[in-house]
Amino acid sequence: MAKELYVGHLPYEATTEDLRRMFSVAGTVTSVHIITDPETGKSKGCGYVRMADEEQLKEAIECLDGALMENRVITVSIANPQKAHEKPLTRGAGNTQPGSRRARARQKP
Repeated sequence: MAKELYVGHLPYEATTEDLRRMFSVAGTVTSVHIITDPETGKSKGCGYVRMADEEQLKEAIECLDGALMENRVITVSIANPQKAHEKPLTRGAGNTQPGSRRARARQKP
């Protein structure tokens, strides 16, 4: 079983230290990660918390799912495993094999 929790509906002002403090009531928190927008750096209102073992993970869900954090009701659940990312498709030159439409278009003066 996973040892990582997904935490949703976080207040946008919440810090990793706020989450660490809140989840420490259920046991040892090994890591905290708040998801942020890469352009603005602002919180997206969700994050991940890792607990030391499965019992603490279950305790955190029981105690904190539906808890109030800065006037917002948070959700706590077991995090889904991260999907493996395939190599993204690139927008290259396309088919430039001899005889292709692009190759013929490049040959025209």
